[in-house]
Amino acid sequence: MKEKILQTLQDLRQYALSKNYEVTLSYHEEDSYLMRFANSAISLNTNEHLIRLEITAYQDKKRASYELITDLNKLDEMKAGIDTAADMVQYAQPLNYQPTIPIYEASYEDDSAFDINLAEMSSEDKLEFINQAVDGLETDKIKLSGIFSSGANTFALINTRSPHTLYFKSSDAQITLVLAHETLKWEVTAEQSAWNKSNLEAENLHNELAYLIDRYENDQPQQLPLGTYDVVFGPAATAEMISFMNWIAFDGGLMKRGFSFMKEEQIGEKTLSTQFTLSDDAAHLDTFPFKRDLMGLERDKTQLFKEGVFKGFIWSQDDADEFNQIATGHTVPHKSLVVEPGNMEINIIQELASKPRDKDILYVPFLHYMNIVNPSKGIVTGSSRFGALLLKKDGSIIVPYNVRLTHSLLDIFGDKIAWLSNERVAYNVSNSYGARNPTAIIVPKFMKVNDLEISHSNDSY
Repeated sequence: MKEKILQTLQDLRQYALSKNYEVTLSYHEEDSYLMRFANSAISLNTNEHLIRLEITAYQDKKRASYELITDLNKLDEMKAGIDTAADMVQYAQPLNYQPTIPIYEASYEDDSAFDINLAEMSSEDKLEFINQAVDGLETDKIKLSGIFSSGANTFALINTRSPHTLYFKSSDAQITLVLAHETLKWEVTAEQSAWNKSNLEAENLHNELAYLIDRYENDQPQQLPLGTYDVVFGPAATAEMISFMNWIAFDGGLMKRGFSFMKEEQIGEKTLSTQFTLSDDAAHLDTFPFKRDLMGLERDKTQLFKEGVFKGFIWSQDDADEFNQIATGHTVPHKSLVVEPGNMEINIIQELASKPRDKDILYVPFLHYMNIVNPSKGIVTGSSRFGALLLKKDGSIIVPYNVRLTHSLLDIFGDKIAWLSNERVAYNVSNSYGARNPTAIIVPKFMKVNDLEISHSNDSY
């Protein structure tokens, strides 16, 4: 199949050259499988195979793109798409900068993050995995919902400036399991991300769900009083906050457009906790990485924050062209964000709960309905959900109703950080809309942040 994809791109390139077109061609093929659960039964088990071809035509500072869903056997249809893009560019408004068309110096292929056993995992195997994860946990009142999403992604690129190609292939899985009480209305969840079938561990999901169900069935629910709390975030909450930082912290183009809480004059300054180091590192297969960007640049490890010091902005090629900067290898569908671990030996919720403490600790594993309040100040908001616990100073545990936290990421990842776990996990932050683009962020399993204020507290689930 790879040979046919690359040969098709070569044929399309020759067609564009014969018409004196200047184009780039981006091929994306996805095999997507989704098993969805509701009321402790399979509610949907479906799959789709899609091929997208995006054609971008150039004419000096003009640029126009046309995308079609097609088939490798429909060469004439794809050629017609090239003609359409070439017609469109004539009427495009010129940019105020000269866009760069890459010149690939050599062809490049990478399928190191592809596992055929995961990509072609059967429905029977997925169901067996789910059954192991929730074995003995469902009752007449506690019902299972969730998803097992998996698939394969193929990207291939070529343009009229060079006969060389880029080719990437990866496999991915995202599992989210929710056990909800029909009458009491509480919900607990456990999740996994994987690029390889051997990464899947049903036992870990089972242990986490079993512990949370035990707490929610046997500990007292309570509305928390407003005030400040020491908060321990689980990997889902931490990863989602890092995902927001991805947009409003270190992206150079967004900074120039006023959509960032970091400033150019802060490069080289300590702005966050000395315990916090964040990099974009395509060496981690758990992040479904692009080891070269779509311009052909090799993606070395890029430090974004090192021990709290801001190391600088990243630049996609188009933003670099517009703002007269140097591209940093970040013209990619997604980055490979990695947070360095700490030194706290707490890596499962049971260890956190059993640890002696001199103050109440609010455990927030998941932040729901997160959104940006003020990008220039880094303020985000989200509410706790799916398994929050209040670990009391006296050793007892309370189940809190949902609370809302509204804070600047500068505070959350600043000097209020008390500790980070010494083990990490890849948390899947993939968007389920549009073309398949598996994305995961590697974060410590737990992060404790002191003195965070709760702005709202619910009186029920």
